[in-house]
Amino acid sequence: MKPFRPFVLILMFIVIVATAAVPAPIAAKSVHLTYSIFFPPTHGQCLAGMEWAKEIERLTDGKVKITVFPSGTLTKANQCYDGVVKGISDIGMSCFAYTRGRFPAMEALDLPMGYPNGLVATRAANAFYETFSPKELDGVKVLYLHAHGPGLLHTQKPVATLGDLQRMKIRSTGLSAKVVEALGAVPVAMPQGDTYESLQKGVVEGTFGPIEVLKGWRQAEVVKYTTDCNVVGYTTAMFVVMNKNKWDSLPPEIQKVFEATSHKWIDVHGRRWDQGDEEARNYATSLGNEILNLSKEESDRWKEKVRPIIDAYISGATARALDGKGYVDMLTGAIDVKK
Repeated sequence: MKPFRPFVLILMFIVIVATAAVPAPIAAKSVHLTYSIFFPPTHGQCLAGMEWAKEIERLTDGKVKITVFPSGTLTKANQCYDGVVKGISDIGMSCFAYTRGRFPAMEALDLPMGYPNGLVATRAANAFYETFSPKELDGVKVLYLHAHGPGLLHTQKPVATLGDLQRMKIRSTGLSAKVVEALGAVPVAMPQGDTYESLQKGVVEGTFGPIEVLKGWRQAEVVKYTTDCNVVGYTTAMFVVMNKNKWDSLPPEIQKVFEATSHKWIDVHGRRWDQGDEEARNYATSLGNEILNLSKEESDRWKEKVRPIIDAYISGATARALDGKGYVDMLTGAIDVKK
């Protein structure tokens, strides 16, 4: 029998150590994200956001899991953007207008530009961001934007002319309050949740908002007329953004799924806004409410009355070294092309 040589022991030791040093295959780690949405869970826009989250999960074969917190349960509507920046939520959906003054460039989207519907407003909002990429949003990853259909006038007595509207008390907030004032009425600030009772008790005589509030907030029960003044229709632009560090940590293939799905969901939200408007219009007329259309001459008068709001925005933006005129010109073109 041959003696057991030392080099054999050394060779066996090397093989054992080398084998131990090779890591076992690592299973792909799943990514768990939180998503704060200010809409209630039954609202069409919250449902669209939930569908987007499910589509991301499906397209990543479950590698990405997104937990949705509706109704502002994780961060309130006016805290949603900061919540994303600070990492309280990974993703957030809310309105730029809830922190007015923080997004001076994006405020151009909410001007009374004459948006005809939610799809046009939503596409214009995304085209605006792609064109100008305002630095005020550099702190997050913008996934996509969306915006409701034109804010219209809903009243208890018919309004077909500016004369009919004078001194009427109209519920409005933020930019819509400026529109109401420019048209000669008296703006009364209050949240949507208080509007039904205020109309019912006569505290206000009407409200400004997208027609979907007539069903979504049951306001068709306490008004009788809607003036289709979409020639001065404003919108409210909304964001869907992700925490920057969280975005940077995602693998490139996952980022591509987010970007492709988000691009597709632009029209999903725009059409969902229009669906809500159409359902509300049908609901209101089923109760006997009347939709009033402005004449061409009257439309021109309303547009002339709100133009100072747009001019004031341009002046204010220019004073802040922003291209206010360029913003307005771009949106005017986008709306005209898409009408």
